[in-house]
Amino acid sequence: GNRWVSPFRLPSRRLIFTLSGLFSIDNFASGLMAPTLVSYWFFIKFGMGLAPLGSIFAASNIITATSFWVSAKLSNRIGMLNTMVFPHGFAALMLISLPFLTWAWLAVLAFEARSFFGQMDIPPRDSYIMAIVSSTERTAMASMFSISRTTMQSASPSVATALWSTVSSTIPFVGSGALRLVYDIALYKMFRHVKPHDGDQRAP
Repeated sequence: GNRWVSPFRLPSRRLIFTLSGLFSIDNFASGLMAPTLVSYWFFIKFGMGLAPLGSIFAASNIITATSFWVSAKLSNRIGMLNTMVFPHGFAALMLISLPFLTWAWLAVLAFEARSFFGQMDIPPRDSYIMAIVSSTERTAMASMFSISRTTMQSASPSVATALWSTVSSTIPFVGSGALRLVYDIALYKMFRHVKPHDGDQRAP
């Protein structure tokens, strides 16, 4: 069955805690770029009002939803881990470049590209973390992932605000992108040879 068991007692506990730690880095980085801070950045840098900002974020949501469908197709071709890492890494580079762009249209284009590529890891990630542990360990894996996501994403907006106000508005963008790249590189190096659990036919 899938009843909850303490992760400390599971055979795959090292795998579960390693992944949870890596996801904590990504979740913290994600929280640094809260939509409210991004909106404020577009406002102070380019003077964008509510109407254009609403359009930008509406388009971002549509683009993100579209990327989930593309992600599923891509996972079937290049594997779940590759789909998690490489589009996500490109999105991180877009995020790092964003505060250095001087034209509003180019900044919007980079932001929308980041929206498309930055969330493509979600469908394969949810499948991958379930596929690499046995069926009896999946509840614990999901629990640890949820804890790391909630904890880190709730803490990082305050850090981003402090960095913005005391250092520079550039730092949260660069810091978020840099942490995402660290996560992508570490995830690929540590898990590129980790295959789905025996009996699971999903692609690695």
